[in-house]
Amino acid sequence: MIGFLTVGPVLLYFLVVGWRGSGLAVSDCFRPRTIRKPGEHTPRKVSMDFDLTEEQTMFQQMVREFAEKEIAPQAEELDEKGEFPYAVVAKMADLDLFGLPIPEEYGGSGADLVTYSIGVEEISRVSASLGITMAAHTSLGMMPIYLFGTEEQKRKWLPPLARGEKLGAFGLTEPEAGSDSGATKTTAVLKGDEWVINGSKEFITNSGTDITQHVTITAITGEKDGRKQISNIIVPKGTEGFTVGSPYRKMGWHSSDTHALSFSDCRVPKENLIGDEGTGFKQFMKVLDCGRIGVAALSVGTAQACFEESVKYAKSRVQFGRPIGKNQAISFKCADMLVEIELARTATRKAAWLADQGRPYSREAAIAKLFASESCMRIASDAVQIHGGYGYVEDYPVCRYFRDTKILEIGEGTSEVQRIVLSRGLGL
Repeated sequence: MIGFLTVGPVLLYFLVVGWRGSGLAVSDCFRPRTIRKPGEHTPRKVSMDFDLTEEQTMFQQMVREFAEKEIAPQAEELDEKGEFPYAVVAKMADLDLFGLPIPEEYGGSGADLVTYSIGVEEISRVSASLGITMAAHTSLGMMPIYLFGTEEQKRKWLPPLARGEKLGAFGLTEPEAGSDSGATKTTAVLKGDEWVINGSKEFITNSGTDITQHVTITAITGEKDGRKQISNIIVPKGTEGFTVGSPYRKMGWHSSDTHALSFSDCRVPKENLIGDEGTGFKQFMKVLDCGRIGVAALSVGTAQACFEESVKYAKSRVQFGRPIGKNQAISFKCADMLVEIELARTATRKAAWLADQGRPYSREAAIAKLFASESCMRIASDAVQIHGGYGYVEDYPVCRYFRDTKILEIGEGTSEVQRIVLSRGLGL
């Protein structure tokens, strides 16, 4: 009441006399005062722009055409065989898709993360297996070296990765260290000029292909003030004592490469340490932020594929004398898909844009990954429901999309971990 009596007379004055009496008008707060016809666009300088650049639009069209022509016709076959698609990966390398955010001086394209997210989305729209191959290689295989490596390490390891001639992997997860990534038990002891590594890793993407170059692993390299010092170390494929296990039999992502790894007195040069000893935890937390943008983009691409198949099926499937899309129960599902995809895409590109601006983006990356992955799961489930019995058989792609989706809520930090990250940011 006191607040109303204090502010009320001022408010009442403007209501009675009007803003014009003060020499101002509400419209004066918004410049320029241009009346636009419906659909008419008048360019003006703004602080927020959701349009892609001309280069990004051309890139998006190029990747979509490539995906439709080169991947889509064989996506089901690749999934059924469960074989790593070397020929397609080589063609993706020819398009420079594996080094998008890496500077040209290290063999990359020098693109921004928004462009990278577009590429992952378009590839994932036809094959989540190839989408994760690209995302894990870029976000996890190269970023530790690019962000924290020495100039010598960057020039040695990055060019063949950025050109797509080789693939990189990141070994973080262990049998007893999943969401609790700090519970790493793999050890690396410095003996002379070599690190001697012992331990194991689980669920490591791109770790066992014929073109895998290395895996960067987390390992305990000592103790300081009673705390484990975790460091990141590059381990080249083929190093003695480094064993790649049999491929997993997975629910989805059948044509992506995933293995368990073991290290038994595995020796690598001292200079393979990335950054300072004991800084590995901070390093991989930063790497995971970038990885979450990749998984969010992968989620958007998979969700887009589910949406397109659902709309197509809803228009063609006739029951009770009319297309099922004419039923509100189905049309509303499709409308909800559209809403969630648009929001997920916007969140993903915002996180990527913030990173490109050199601004903090950990929170936004967690938001994008959480929302996009859970939205994709809902959308994939509804896509199967719309297809009915046909959605449960492999003849229709939504069956594969559904199988490929669940892992999105798990990899790069589970949904629960994202909520921990966000709630801690709130001081809770």
